[in-house]
Amino acid sequence: MASIIILFAVLALLVCALIFKLLSRSGGHTENADGLRIEQARRMQASADRTTYSAATVHNMPPSLRGGPKG
Repeated sequence: MASIIILFAVLALLVCALIFKLLSRSGGHTENADGLRIEQARRMQASADRTTYSAATVHNMPPSLRGGPKG
């Protein structure tokens, strides 16, 4: 019984440590010019990817016109 309590205590401690680590990270933007350029390029690439791989583009028609699964 004591080993189960110890196991749960260690897991709870690990979870708390991870939550603290994630919350303490700075969520701000990069401050130097290189970092800003990298962030801008990645945002632009993500936008292009969302357009390129959208359902209408991949299937050549909107999902509402597909007629459901075939089988």
